[in-house]
Amino acid sequence: MNDERQPATSNPLLQLENQLCFPLYALSRMITKAYQPLLQELDLTYPQYLVFLLLWEHQELTVKALGEKLLLDSGTLTPLLKRLEQKQWISRRRDPRDERSVVIGLLPAGRELQKRACQVPEQILAKLNMPPQEFETLRRQLNTLLTQLG
Repeated sequence: MNDERQPATSNPLLQLENQLCFPLYALSRMITKAYQPLLQELDLTYPQYLVFLLLWEHQELTVKALGEKLLLDSGTLTPLLKRLEQKQWISRRRDPRDERSVVIGLLPAGRELQKRACQVPEQILAKLNMPPQEFETLRRQLNTLLTQLG
């Protein structure tokens, strides 16, 4: 009988517990899962929430700018934005200065949604049960990694 199992690796670099990617991947999934019930109350998905965070901050942005800031391509963004437009939360219009560019803006219902979303970050912070200083340090480190890899 031939045993085709590979011998256990002696290379610690190839052990799951020594990887940076796995805890980041798993944590991303868990945090997104923590947002899910909070965003369901707002009738938003997590990517839609991210779009609104940017629009609440900037009032309007091009699809290209949204994609760059969220690290998403237009193929992912376009259907998401169409659904938000159907709900009459955002508007989509061609930029008169550049017809190739589509500008996304907030409609009154999208602005109103911001008031209901204010509790989401506070509830997530409470779930993390992390001191604010530790949270801020972690956020800065993750943003540094994003910048270095981007």
